[in-house]
Amino acid sequence: MPLHDRTIPYLERAGLYHLARLNSHWFWLDEPLVSAFIERWRHETHTFHMPFGECTVTLQDVAFQLGLPVDGEAVSGCLGEFETYIEGGRPAWEWFQDLFSELPPPNKVKQMTVHFTWFHERFSVLPPDANEETVRIYARAYIMMLLSTQLFGDKSANRVHIRWLPFVANLDEMGRYSWGSAALAWLYRCMCRVANRNVTNHAMKVDSFFINLVTHSNRGGLQQSNGTVHG
Repeated sequence: MPLHDRTIPYLERAGLYHLARLNSHWFWLDEPLVSAFIERWRHETHTFHMPFGECTVTLQDVAFQLGLPVDGEAVSGCLGEFETYIEGGRPAWEWFQDLFSELPPPNKVKQMTVHFTWFHERFSVLPPDANEETVRIYARAYIMMLLSTQLFGDKSANRVHIRWLPFVANLDEMGRYSWGSAALAWLYRCMCRVANRNVTNHAMKVDSFFINLVTHSNRGGLQQSNGTVHG
């Protein structure tokens, strides 16, 4: 989805502008290489067991490659009970309508997700005479797409989850969160899920930024572990 000049200040304040500037070539996913790394993942330590020792993706990698803030408040409270989430006990979809001034058609909605094509079709072109509230709506849509499809992807890669409503509702406050820490925790979770041989569905999507952290950071992409296990 295009990034409009007038929405950039909101991305900058949220700490997500550098991520938004990364193009599709950066997010290209080498699935065989990811599979090879998954084979060497150990969920007990969140490290890869390589011939030369243990190594892992670190917060430094996330901050350096994605430009995400790694200090700040935890990204939490957005992973369950969406039916009555969030504000004052109102249903989530009522809040969605307040924030975006409309609801997607039923054929674009599945449980608590919206097909990304609705966001793309509805918010691709910002009217030249848009007022500031309209710009904020477009910024919310862009951030929802960015978080769901790039940073916190899962097997439903073509859907945008509305779990991010509490954050896009307060655009000016998004920069106080540690998005880098949340992204790394999500990556570890995905790695543990797909590395679990008892899980029959291996379609769980490892975040597309993972392989790029591996291949871009320090030319090897991985920080060698010092042997310390963080629980």
